[in-house]
Amino acid sequence: MKRKFFKIILLLVVITGVIISGCSKGNGVQKKEVNAGKNQIQAINNEEFLKGVSLSPKSFQAADFTHFFDAVQKIGNAVTWSGDWNELANTQNGGPKVVAELAKSYKYTPIIIAQFFTQTNGQLIRPLDEATKQKYKDSAAAFAKSYQPKYIGLGIEVNILYEKSEKDFNDFALFYNEVYDAVKEVSPETKVFTVFQMEKMKGMNGGLFGGENNPAKGQWQLVNKFKLDLLVFTTYPNLIYKNPTEIPKDYYEEIKRYTDKPVAFTEIGWHSAASPAGWESSESEQREFIENFFELTKGLNKEMVIWSFMYDQKVIEPFNSMGLRDSKGIARPAEEVWAKAK
Repeated sequence: MKRKFFKIILLLVVITGVIISGCSKGNGVQKKEVNAGKNQIQAINNEEFLKGVSLSPKSFQAADFTHFFDAVQKIGNAVTWSGDWNELANTQNGGPKVVAELAKSYKYTPIIIAQFFTQTNGQLIRPLDEATKQKYKDSAAAFAKSYQPKYIGLGIEVNILYEKSEKDFNDFALFYNEVYDAVKEVSPETKVFTVFQMEKMKGMNGGLFGGENNPAKGQWQLVNKFKLDLLVFTTYPNLIYKNPTEIPKDYYEEIKRYTDKPVAFTEIGWHSAASPAGWESSESEQREFIENFFELTKGLNKEMVIWSFMYDQKVIEPFNSMGLRDSKGIARPAEEVWAKAK
């Protein structure tokens, strides 16, 4: 443990910053983390499906950073990094690098997910011109070649981009398929995917989204535009339902109509605070949601499930109280349920 701790201190000397951007109502979570590290990827899968959290320590001070990875070992075996696609090319102190290279020491499977637009407003981080596409493709292929990761995601909640700009979405879908091939060429065993927002896919635009629920406006047809090794979602039913008991028992069964591939959830969450107004929740509701989630998805061929945050993060409501632990590091009842869930 001392060796790991001192190693983390050395890594943090070259950390350039950490950014966790807040969510708009129902727009999932976009994260940018920057760190450094050195080790070799080792995929660990001692359960029927991977279970874990995103890179979400209490803080990025050395001790808190170490404690985060120690805590992961108690509740699961996977850690996701999600952020700006350009970070894949950061070979000095990039977030993808540290999550990949610390995996062996802390016995988790790293899941790297690169983003290219901002979910809150649908704006591209940088134009998808030919120069940007080439950089994106080269960085994804180079990262895959170096680390031979088990998973790489390209795009987060891409159906939100579809709502904002169908042209940008279609351009990305074509480009994604090129990158899929490039990654497979250098790392054939890597499973490549993009991420869809589950509630939007179902046509659920009511609740905190501010619109109306209309299954007829579902977006399942978008799946067919991508080469996918598994079908991956973020899911936040608390944006639609005020209590976990309100979630229909067949809520996730719809997925099976559109794929025979394994299914994954790279962001799952339910808030624990008595806010926002009219959408009050509690720690007991958060715990109940986790129990319900695994019951509601038991018929799916799940490959991985990732809770959004280990510790509460400084993002907007209701995402700011979704941690399995609060901002002081005190575990909520949800943590024990998550750790034991199968």
